[in-house]
Amino acid sequence: MSGETARRAGCAHTARLPEPEPPSSGESCRRCEESEQHPVQLRKCLLCGHVGCCDSSPARHATAHFEETGHAVMRSYEAGEEWRWCYVERRLV
Repeated sequence: MSGETARRAGCAHTARLPEPEPPSSGESCRRCEESEQHPVQLRKCLLCGHVGCCDSSPARHATAHFEETGHAVMRSYEAGEEWRWCYVERRLV
């Protein structure tokens, strides 16, 4: 299976995502706002809607959300980007 085919196939974690997608927790990373940090890029949890900053941000709140909750799949929350990432399988889905 090619990388593109595997990505389109998704993963076991995408099958458990709610439809429609949950509403966002905000327009930016609240934890960054609370600590007066500036997020580099935003990610949205596709299970609960939590918006957190990416791993290029100092605090890595999207990854922290996965580690705290086990919510495996998130997507880019940046305009024009539609990719998804599974933290468990460590790949685009």
